[in-house]
Amino acid sequence: VVEIRDPTQAAAISQDIDATFKNSLAETLTETEKAFQLGFVAMTEAILVAVQAVSFVVIIIIMAVMANTMAMTARERYSEYATMKALGFGNGYVAGLILGESMAIALAGGLLGIALTFPLAAWFADAMGSLFPIFFVSQETVAMQLGAALLIGLGCETASLGFLSEQFAPGSDAPTSLVMQELGGTQRTIESAA
Repeated sequence: VVEIRDPTQAAAISQDIDATFKNSLAETLTETEKAFQLGFVAMTEAILVAVQAVSFVVIIIIMAVMANTMAMTARERYSEYATMKALGFGNGYVAGLILGESMAIALAGGLLGIALTFPLAAWFADAMGSLFPIFFVSQETVAMQLGAALLIGLGCETASLGFLSEQFAPGSDAPTSLVMQELGGTQRTIESAA
């Protein structure tokens, strides 16, 4: 790094430095810091496209993991749902509970991600120094984070409801309604539902 007193002489000094190392094993391309940063920013467009593509893939993977988690939760709670159905809770109420749980988990994760975005962005801006002189998180980015979390919650809930609707569909092995008095009490009804 060469510091110069008169910025108007930058081009002449750059040419002199390059002429000194011309035809050597270590040829140079001398440019101002501003020119270097502009060249770097021009290169970052390709990097940003790659980062966006990777981000979308990560979001899809997160959605698949969340859907799998909710599907496993629904399978593990199958007997609980059957018990609720036996006690008289309707399909809409059970579906609402599943939706609420899915949305709560997704929203909690989304809010945690949003909360961590600002300190991580500040750390990144400090680490990059003059390479990214202006680096901030826009309100649009925060809105997209929140929207993605809600989309994941809704998408995962649909996967769980699909599993449950197959299990409780007419003609399936699962009972759609149980009458406790006919089965001999609460304990036998729960055992029948499981």
